[in-house]
Amino acid sequence: MRKRSKYRPKNVLANPMGYVIESMTPVALYESFALDLKITNHMAMTTLTQGNATKADINVLINALNITESLWRLGFGKEYRNVVDVGIRALRAVGKRGLDTDKFALEPDEADALNEAMELHDAQLEIITVGDMERAVRIVRDEVRYKRATPIQEKKT
Repeated sequence: MRKRSKYRPKNVLANPMGYVIESMTPVALYESFALDLKITNHMAMTTLTQGNATKADINVLINALNITESLWRLGFGKEYRNVVDVGIRALRAVGKRGLDTDKFALEPDEADALNEAMELHDAQLEIITVGDMERAVRIVRDEVRYKRATPIQEKKT
């Protein structure tokens, strides 16, 4: 049997200077991207508050709060740890009830917690750079890949 090579080719950037400059650009300058993201997040939140949310809407909110938490870990909004914790707990509770009953419904305290978490997410989007967003997405992806993320509903054994 032949020995496997340890050589692994690395990705090569076509324009390294452009990548560096873009990484330092604030996300807020990409107005169409930021606006589309906020509209998607707030539409999911609106359908949840109206009681018409689907699994896709819950997934949008899960993604938004995961990014909020990873940006918090990177130091954006360090003083709002409680907002992040309470928002994630509220979303888990709504998701668990929704998976049990096939209807996603909010309780008043959960609505307040999720609204505050979405406000924090919007504020974070105003101050971060593209590089910060890439690092936040990488944190979330690694949490899921290495099974450190807490699922809404635990696997039944």
